Amino acid sequence: MNKLRSLKHQMLLSLSLPLVFFVVADSVLSYYVTQHYVNETYDRWLTDSAKSLIQEIRVRQDMVSVELPPVALEMFKWDEEDKIHFKIVSAEYALLAGDAIVPDPPLQVEDWSVPVVYDASLNGEPARVVSIRIELRSGAEPVFVCVAETKNKRRTMMRDFLLVDLVTQLLLVMLTGFYLLAGTRHGLQPLQVLAGQVARRSPRELSPISDIETFIEVRTLTDTINDLLGQLRQAVETQNRFIANAAHQLRTPLAGLKIQAERVLREPGAIAYAPALLQIRDCADRLSHLTSQLLVLAKSEPIKGGSELEPVDLHGLSREICMEWAPLALQRQMELAFDGPGHPVLVAGDATLLRELLGNLLDNAIRYGFERGNVSVVLQEWPQPKLTVSDDGPGIPDSEIGRVFERFYRLGPGTGCGLGLAIVKEIADLHRARIELGRGEQGSRGTRIEVAFPALPAGAAGNAQASPECCSSK
Repeated sequence: MNKLRSLKHQMLLSLSLPLVFFVVADSVLSYYVTQHYVNETYDRWLTDSAKSLIQEIRVRQDMVSVELPPVALEMFKWDEEDKIHFKIVSAEYALLAGDAIVPDPPLQVEDWSVPVVYDASLNGEPARVVSIRIELRSGAEPVFVCVAETKNKRRTMMRDFLLVDLVTQLLLVMLTGFYLLAGTRHGLQPLQVLAGQVARRSPRELSPISDIETFIEVRTLTDTINDLLGQLRQAVETQNRFIANAAHQLRTPLAGLKIQAERVLREPGAIAYAPALLQIRDCADRLSHLTSQLLVLAKSEPIKGGSELEPVDLHGLSREICMEWAPLALQRQMELAFDGPGHPVLVAGDATLLRELLGNLLDNAIRYGFERGNVSVVLQEWPQPKLTVSDDGPGIPDSEIGRVFERFYRLGPGTGCGLGLAIVKEIADLHRARIELGRGEQGSRGTRIEVAFPALPAGAAGNAQASPECCSSK
């Protein structure tokens, strides 16, 4: 299974790893640098202490002696943190003065022109020792002055220096981390803006994405998406043109076929062929209805966004369509009633497509309702424009409600082509309207279809003429 990868996390990881490496390397380097300068500072002090002891060495009658008063010795060894010991020995390491626990000078040293500093152990504790070799007089044996000191002060100073350096580095890492996080978010902002633009688009809005304020790297992505949108737009336009042209080309021969069938039916000798001619005429009607529905379906899929929709008076439009369908309802002895608020109800839409939406709802209600039944069209204005078409026919089974909006799906035998409610759904989606299907007013039977439209922003349309409150085919 492929794991999802985050570009932001990948960028932060790629930038953080070198930062951590540099911080660790700097910490190690700081440790050795601090150790060097701390040792150099205290080694210089030890060397000065050893040189001060040299002044107390005396030579009398070829005998070497050390004259160090007890008070001076106490001051020399006084220290709050470390233990300080010294010893003065001859070339044969014979102890002349001091403490025997002080380590002897190293034997492998060849150059004694400078003090020799080395690490040793003093009563089991790490210590630092400085040794100086002196020639009291020509021909006399050399004398070594050794001063040893434990490393408590050195460790304390190193800890203080490293702590200050570590705090500084932690602050630097935190500031750098915040900067990297902010920089990563800022760098990925164009991608988030692009994702928002794509997410807010309607499925039918295939116009190019704006790349005016994007970076060059992001513009490469937008150009690729725009190329894909262009190809998709051309494919959809080609498909719509094909459907529209095919439907238009079918209309003329179908009309001619229907006229010829009716003409033959009027001939005196056509009684024997009447059933076949009537079947031909009905098939021509159904095929003509199918082509008309295909035309509407093709028109309901234009490549345009909601900005091209115009204010439409849904009240006046609904009343007008109800009056157009009243004769067909009368043929089936059905009552068609319209109820509205009595004044214009404006929605953002396409008047032609809204006529087809309500026309298809009325066609279904009248075609599949019971004779001498009732069909009602109700328009509500508050809290949002809502158009409801209901009948008292057999209704739609609950198991089929989820499929009736599919193209070419039919509940049973009839003269329909299975595109009516599919067209209603397409037009509703184009207008960003919510469509719901349920039982009729009787509760146990009938069908009720509600189409709720988004409210039109205030001041988006001018005044419209009021229309009568209701119409009826009764």
